[in-house]
Amino acid sequence: MPELSHRPAALLVLEDGWALRGRSYGAQGRTIGEIVFSTGMTGYQETLTDPSYHRQIVVQTAPHIGNTGVNDEDAESDRIWVAGYVVREPARRASSWRSRRELEDDLRDAGIVGLCEVDTRALTRHLREAGAMRGGIFSGDALPAGGTDPGGPSQACIDICLEAVRSEPPMSGRALAAEVTTPSGYVVEPTGPAEGQKPVAVLAAIDLGIKSRTPWQFAERGVRVHVLPQSTTLSELLALRPDGVLFSNGPGDPGSADAEISLLRGVLDARIPFFGICLGNQLLGRALGYGTYKLAYGHRGVNQPVVDRATGKVEITAHNHGFAVDAPLDRSVDTEFGQASVSHIGLNDDVVEGLELRRDGDLVAFSVQYHPEAAAGPHDASYLFDRFAELMRARQRIRQSHQAPGPASPATSSQESHASSN
Repeated sequence: MPELSHRPAALLVLEDGWALRGRSYGAQGRTIGEIVFSTGMTGYQETLTDPSYHRQIVVQTAPHIGNTGVNDEDAESDRIWVAGYVVREPARRASSWRSRRELEDDLRDAGIVGLCEVDTRALTRHLREAGAMRGGIFSGDALPAGGTDPGGPSQACIDICLEAVRSEPPMSGRALAAEVTTPSGYVVEPTGPAEGQKPVAVLAAIDLGIKSRTPWQFAERGVRVHVLPQSTTLSELLALRPDGVLFSNGPGDPGSADAEISLLRGVLDARIPFFGICLGNQLLGRALGYGTYKLAYGHRGVNQPVVDRATGKVEITAHNHGFAVDAPLDRSVDTEFGQASVSHIGLNDDVVEGLELRRDGDLVAFSVQYHPEAAAGPHDASYLFDRFAELMRARQRIRQSHQAPGPASPATSSQESHASSN
């Protein structure tokens, strides 16, 4: 820590007693949450505004943060969601033609307590060895006496901070989707070349912490998207007559999402095509009878290799998840809704990164653990939006054929059914 730094002192304390002194970044005060690290070198604005990071303190492994400032286009929600932010070296000045503000100004205005001028490499190594855990940042009036002692923070200071950190509930067992969902539903109409045209399909997206780029991905494909609160009931959803249902990414423990899982089982029972992203993938797994478990330190960042088992293609993907689905990699499983199998696997550690559900050989639901919408990239997984759009169009065509005068021929029904598997 440079002695001549103009920044006030700040202290990071982890629940295992590990303490690291640095300097204040953003707002001053106290913040406590699960501390995790992200390997992304770009796209920090997307990370900060991703509701999946709710109640988490994010450590950026990239050493230099803030160099491109903040713009008005890349936010994934209407606020910063991280509980705290840790960087090695804040940029002195933003340099980008798209920048409208300095990152630290936004952090300060949002009340996000941060830490800088620390060895984030050492901190990341510690988290990789010990696992994600609760941590707290203390600065300003929230920094106890002894926090600025020349020889390092006093043990009394660390003990006070440690007591505060350990009083925070752990991430396991926490249901957080209701804290980040939209308070009321809204509609995203087709955009781009499809703007002003009749929607090719209608999608009901349950907002568990949805990122703005997700409905945008469908809107530019001609889909009308109804973004609905986490508390939406099955009858409310069915009243929209959707061609497909999406469960978004979001924070918290999937094992605590009983209401969401019940809703998803209702969707599957109604035979509506389903697409799950991140938390949505975990909930599909639990709806199908699989378990979920807490990862040691999770996957976060934009450089995670995942293999699509159907094609053998390796995709470089963006992640933010601390839980994973416990499903067999070597076989499919017969469920009450059809035959389930693992579609994608993380190459670093063989974690389940995608599921698919087939009924009579036809694809009826699928999900991925990673974030295919990744605004800052990579975009290797954008084909998934095409796949689901086609699945919805196929369902729509079948419904329209059944509503037409006279019954649909068996051949037509069969052809439309098989179109849903492509």
